[in-house]
Amino acid sequence: MKPLRIALLGIGTVGGGTFEVLARNAHEITRRAGRPIEVVAVAARNEAKARRIVPSHIPVTSDFEAVVRDPGVDVVVEVMGGYEPAKRLILAAIAHGKHIVTANKALLALHGDEIFAAARAQQVIVAFEAAVAGGIPIIKALREALVANRIEWIAGIINGTTNFILSEMRSRGLPFADVLKAAQEKGYAEADPTFDIEGIDAGHKLSILASLAFGIPLSFDRAHVEGITHVEAQDIRYAEEMGYRIKLLGIARRRAEGIELRVHPTLIPSKRLIANVEGVMNAVLVKGDAVGATLYYGAGAGAYPTASAVIADLVDVARLIDADPAHRVPYLAYQHDRLGTEPVLPIEAVESSYYLRLRVDDRPGVLADITRVLADNEISIDAMLQKEPAEGEAQTDIILLTHETIERRVRDAMARIEAQPSTRGPIIVLRLENLA
Repeated sequence: MKPLRIALLGIGTVGGGTFEVLARNAHEITRRAGRPIEVVAVAARNEAKARRIVPSHIPVTSDFEAVVRDPGVDVVVEVMGGYEPAKRLILAAIAHGKHIVTANKALLALHGDEIFAAARAQQVIVAFEAAVAGGIPIIKALREALVANRIEWIAGIINGTTNFILSEMRSRGLPFADVLKAAQEKGYAEADPTFDIEGIDAGHKLSILASLAFGIPLSFDRAHVEGITHVEAQDIRYAEEMGYRIKLLGIARRRAEGIELRVHPTLIPSKRLIANVEGVMNAVLVKGDAVGATLYYGAGAGAYPTASAVIADLVDVARLIDADPAHRVPYLAYQHDRLGTEPVLPIEAVESSYYLRLRVDDRPGVLADITRVLADNEISIDAMLQKEPAEGEAQTDIILLTHETIERRVRDAMARIEAQPSTRGPIIVLRLENLA
């Protein structure tokens, strides 16, 4: 059978890893795909640098447009990242009848609906396993393995940089800024880490997972996204004392009123498996009505884990390239004319439990005033920790964990408590999920 001919757009970390794994495991990949998968062209901004990886018999060019038009290419593998020129090149490749494999979660989260519509019109495949959680096969699990289930919720550690930072803050007791610097020195964080530490990267990935799980259009613009820059070492310590760990979670939950779609630091009971995912590792917990809770764990980034996902997509293309397009797995798991219309709920309507840290005067009646405000807002206390004031100080920390309630009630209550003369400084509010 004739080879599947692919072109790589980009030969950096992921592109280089993909090229190397294709060469190293060519025999095994061919046995599984039913045909060889051959790189027939590489497009790179720096041709000389690309030549350090790509042997002389494979063309290397900086003319990306020529590659996506090349009639000798069956599949374009986009591993450049970013919005442009990646979007323009993918749409051009689709227009020329090329199948697409991409690792570009940011592009799909913002422009995926347009890309899928163009691909559907041309009857070509768009595969994107590498776009979420690196080498963990979470896309295939949601698109194929769990199709019998009504997915109830997803909770994922889907950004390795933030998980490394929070893990180091917990284990070493260091402040955020110090650990961020260490993450940059180790290469876990970019020089500009904004997309990671502000939760944007996780938000991109979560919007893709939610579409696959619930059959809704891509909805990154409606997701609530918070990062970890406001998480303090003392909150990690207090959470630990109360039996919890803090992780940056992406959470998508189906409710009668609509879909919760949110990324934020979250307390998780330390006995949960996902709470013990440390360092740069990723994990995604999926709750289906038939299968129950399933956990997917592994490396969420890096040359070889991501290459593993890219090549899995290429094998799928090799198997399906000659199939009737109507018999292929839909891009977002659901048939495109059966996507749902459920609204994405605003954060004020989210239901969660909460961690509250209050700095207050250490005198009688203060706690009674706080609990009265919580009761007025129908907020029930689950647990409390009150610290002894330091010697010579007249203030103390009170830490409260609430039962599940609606976010707007918590916001209203915190505004009233902060206005009390006994409250010193802003109240720290973090959400808590039991994931039971």
